[in-house]
Formats: sequence, C-alpha cells, structure tokens
Amino acid sequence: MIATERKPMNFSHVKFSADKSKIDLVQLQQLYKNTTFWARSRSLEEIEIAINNSNPVVSAWDNNIMIGCARATSDGIYRAAIWDVVIDPNYQGFGLGRKLVETVITHPLLNRVERIYLTTTNQQKFYEKIGFKENSTTTMVLYNNYPASHDLVNQSQKEEISVIP
Repeated sequence: MIATERKPMNFSHVKFSADKSKIDLVQLQQLYKNTTFWARSRSLEEIEIAINNSNPVVSAWDNNIMIGCARATSDGIYRAAIWDVVIDPNYQGFGLGRKLVETVITHPLLNRVERIYLTTTNQQKFYEKIGFKENSTTTMVLYNNYPASHDLVNQSQKEEISVIP
C-alpha cells in the first residue's frame, strides 16, 4: 500500500452539526493543537469569541468526539469567508474534510453568497477539488496594531481619550 492511500473505512456514523451551541471548546482547542500550526496557542476565551461571532459554525462528530470544525462569517448575500477548517489527522483522507466544507458552503446563510473567500497556507489542492480557485487580486491584509479595547480602558483611566463620532 502506498503511504498516502488509506484503507476504506465506513464513516456513515459521523455526524455534522451546524448547532454552534454544541461546540465543545476544550475539544476544539485540542483539535487546533493537534492539527494546526496557526491555531495551537489559541486560548479557550479567544476560541469562544471566534465561535460566538461566526455563523455558520459546522462541527463533525464521531459519537461524542469532535473530529472536525469549520466556521464562516458573511453578510449573507455578497461576501463570506471560511475560517479555521480542521479535521483530526486520524480522519483525514476519507472525504470528511470535503463534506465539512461543503456543509458550510451549502448552509442557508452562505448558499446564496456571491463570493466565498478562504485563506490557506498549504492546502490549495484540497480546496481546488471543492471548487475554490486561486485569487491573486484580493491579497491585502491589515495586521491590526491598534490598541485592544481593554488597553483603551486602562489608558482612559490615565488620560482622557477623544473619540471621533
């Protein structure tokens, strides 16, 4: 058997859920640690904020074990972005990641959106199989160096901050 081949397995028992209240933050944090280089250091508080501000959030479950998750943000008609797609390494190569992304794309909050964006470092071929295309025209990013709101509160205690309405 070639190293990249996987023995066929039956994953018909794996369930996908768009109910973000079912997200187990501890399991998701562990999934990030085990699967990614870009989300290993996320705190439970940060993960909770991201989940709460995303819709839809789709998770994949093997009984009570979260084996995958993806989230999106969107205006519901023109633009959306898919974020943080993860599948446990033991479940990769069986089509579950594709099913996870397709579940996000076909969700009622995204299925009418004109353009869905996604950022990836090393998985371009995977996403191309789903229908994504490389897009070199939207590569701008702002690395936000503005003070966090809690920094502003601390600073305001020291001096008056003027905010332009």
